[in-house]
Amino acid sequence: MADTPQNSDPKMAPVLETIAAISTPPGRGGIGIVRLSGPEAASMAAQLVRLQRPLEHGRARLADVLDAEGETAERIDEAVVTYFAAPNSYTADDLVEIAAHGSPVVLDLLLRRAIGLGARLAEPGEFTQRAFLAGRIDLTQAEAVRDLIDAQTLTQARQAASQMGGALSRRAAPVKQDLVELIALLEAGIDFAEDDVDVTPQQEIARRIDELAVPLSALEASFSRGRIVHDGLTLAIVGRPNAGKSSLFNRLVERERAIVTPSPGTTRDTVSERISLDGIPLELVDTAGLREAHDVAEQLGIARSREALADAALVLIVLDATQPLNEEERDLLRAVQGRPALVAMNKRDLAEARSEESAALDGVPVIATSALTGEGVAELRSRIVALASGGAASESGMLTNLRQHQAVTTALEALADAKRANESSIPHEMILLDLYRGLWALDSLTGQTTADDILQLIFSTFCIGK
Repeated sequence: MADTPQNSDPKMAPVLETIAAISTPPGRGGIGIVRLSGPEAASMAAQLVRLQRPLEHGRARLADVLDAEGETAERIDEAVVTYFAAPNSYTADDLVEIAAHGSPVVLDLLLRRAIGLGARLAEPGEFTQRAFLAGRIDLTQAEAVRDLIDAQTLTQARQAASQMGGALSRRAAPVKQDLVELIALLEAGIDFAEDDVDVTPQQEIARRIDELAVPLSALEASFSRGRIVHDGLTLAIVGRPNAGKSSLFNRLVERERAIVTPSPGTTRDTVSERISLDGIPLELVDTAGLREAHDVAEQLGIARSREALADAALVLIVLDATQPLNEEERDLLRAVQGRPALVAMNKRDLAEARSEESAALDGVPVIATSALTGEGVAELRSRIVALASGGAASESGMLTNLRQHQAVTTALEALADAKRANESSIPHEMILLDLYRGLWALDSLTGQTTADDILQLIFSTFCIGK
């Protein structure tokens, strides 16, 4: 069960006004939804449309959307109205969804009428924020709602759905419970020392802190993969002209996205395409061949190639297996030292390809490929995934954003400080200060102690109507 956010600030108290918004994307569509939440949601809905039967919790009702009010009003659309009574709704308030055909004119008419009846236009994320403030979801679940809306790959959607189900909260809960028990143990030793309550031995405190750090460290480590599944990475494909960069690019995106000709220098500008490898979103950037150029257009293209090389999280250097390394390629290999990079030794299908084989060039791993036949492309994909994820495996309840990561690293730092204080035989009152700091950090993970301005920042990134 997720922790219920607690905050005594009156600004955090449930808001009683009714809000309304169009909850489907702008533009025309098969279906469009107007959502209302608040104490007047049901009565307003009854005035916005002509219901064929009275509203009932959890039931859908057919209704007519009228072009005006009064006896002469004519039907311009039909709608399905669904009502969820408080507290059994997403927001824990009365909630009504009016699903009509997705005409912007009709949806705007319904929204303007709702505002005319006293509803307020909802702020971005306000429906989800109400669910959070009512304790229906915690902050990690609220963030997962936004992540699910923004998902561009099936893996991203699965991860968001897992977080919405409370996977991260469940993973953190046992650590938090054990930390609370340690705090209670030390507090009891301080408060009831005169009643013959034993003071917790130094070795016992050290053991418990070490046990707490193990699952927290594993949770912190999950950020390496959770972040890239959430945000994705950019892979720059660089090399000399006619090495086969665009052909490999097309192989990786599995369609003819970049123009390929036998003439060197065909690619004059960067070409990008977003793909998913093993659930990791990757933006592939095909670049102009790096060489000395006298043509102005090619010079600009090469300048952009160097910018893409500098900005990319991953680099794929494509070398022509039929040609010896030139000085520019050696400069490239030196430039990516210490960065996540791979070398594709391309054109391995050609009989005159050089015979020497190497697992690495200047420390950069090498994969033999042929963009023409597809040789080595499957291995290249696997190596790119391994390079992107750092070898981290997918797991349930991963940290997916910097706020979550900072909360866990702060808790780990607090435990490390408490361990050092314990080893130095510092009084338990001082050790407790570090332990409470760790507890507050874990509370901020789920939103139990998160400041109002941070909440406002988080929910302002949602779309209106969610």
